[in-house]
Amino acid sequence: MTTKFIHRDNCRLCSSKNLELVVKLAPAPLAEKYTLPGEPDDCESFPLDLWMCRDCGHVQLLDVIDSERLWDDYTYHSGQTKGIVEHFQEVADKVVATHQPAPGSLVIDVGSNDGSLLRPFKAKGYKVLGIDPAREIARKATESGIETLPELMTATLAEAICKKYGPASVITAFNVFAHADDMNGMAESVRIMLGPDGVFFFEAQYLVDIVDKMLLGTIFHEHMSHHSLKPMKAFLARHGMELIDVERNSIQKGSIIGTAQLIGGPRKVQPAVGELLALEERMKLDQIDTIKQFTTRLERNKQQLAKWTAEWKSQGASIAAFGAARSGPTFIAQFGIGDCISYIFDDHPQKVNKLSPGHRIPVVPSSELEKRMPDYTFILAWIHAKKIVASNRGYLEKGGKFVIFCPDVQVIDANYTGPIL
Repeated sequence: MTTKFIHRDNCRLCSSKNLELVVKLAPAPLAEKYTLPGEPDDCESFPLDLWMCRDCGHVQLLDVIDSERLWDDYTYHSGQTKGIVEHFQEVADKVVATHQPAPGSLVIDVGSNDGSLLRPFKAKGYKVLGIDPAREIARKATESGIETLPELMTATLAEAICKKYGPASVITAFNVFAHADDMNGMAESVRIMLGPDGVFFFEAQYLVDIVDKMLLGTIFHEHMSHHSLKPMKAFLARHGMELIDVERNSIQKGSIIGTAQLIGGPRKVQPAVGELLALEERMKLDQIDTIKQFTTRLERNKQQLAKWTAEWKSQGASIAAFGAARSGPTFIAQFGIGDCISYIFDDHPQKVNKLSPGHRIPVVPSSELEKRMPDYTFILAWIHAKKIVASNRGYLEKGGKFVIFCPDVQVIDANYTGPIL
């Protein structure tokens, strides 16, 4: 299957064409395209390079995959992760307690997935509406009681929503600002749907953490933007909104939740906005050389792992991987380890007994780990590395070893006592 993609020539936030390549990465296949044995291979690879806008400082992918191909069989469900469900409950509680939207008013979630963020709002008596282009997930969310439109967010759709449902008192877009190619259309849609005293909340992985913690696993084709506050503040202002608050959290190993209102709205700008802008300035986060340091650290890690892998192969060691995660193709492509992984352990019902995209590595249940006892197991599901290690002490005690990729390449055995990101 041939997948369409384009290489855009301007910044996703400010439209400048003054762009520079800052992180050159190996092309990788799309993350969610698992196939059954005998089905046609889905081995196309696409660029993952990061570019920085010299004018506003935004860091982004410029190679954009056809949206239908990218989202047609998306398998991630927010509700499958207990920590995310708890996080969304906390968000809903805080939004209602802090901003007190009118009882029964409309809450819209852009990129709503299975409706997990809207559920606690509905339980509090608010009208809710989800918008998500992953049609199957949207259908299931609607069937579960969270009305969800299976569409990409556009200004035209926003106008139609306003006409049918009225303005929203709360709009959320959690881990969506990283996924949208048409960021201007996204922001304009929010502005159209937001009531005069409404509040807009967005969550996105934070460039500060990506650079500081070497979060290679967050770079894949769905994540088209890697946000920082300075360009985001200016971007929102161009669309009639002002950033009034921001907080950092540990979701995805380092994210921010931004709060915005229409310019001239009733709320004051909180000190946290200025504090994070000052942090970014101290880090020189808007400078080319700062982001290029990511490449330097990645090359060091690649050289270390290549040396170890060559030694393990020469010794006849068996090698596997753990976690058929969205980050898997990125790690496999960047470290060149696809040919040495015999199988991937995972329990996702839509991936077990299928073959991974690219190298077509078999996915087997994680219960097989201690039965097959590979000598080394790469952790592809990097976000869950600590949990994976803790849950598989038996594998380590029997002599198995886990390998993690970031911020440094490390081998974890039964005697390891150091930190795990």
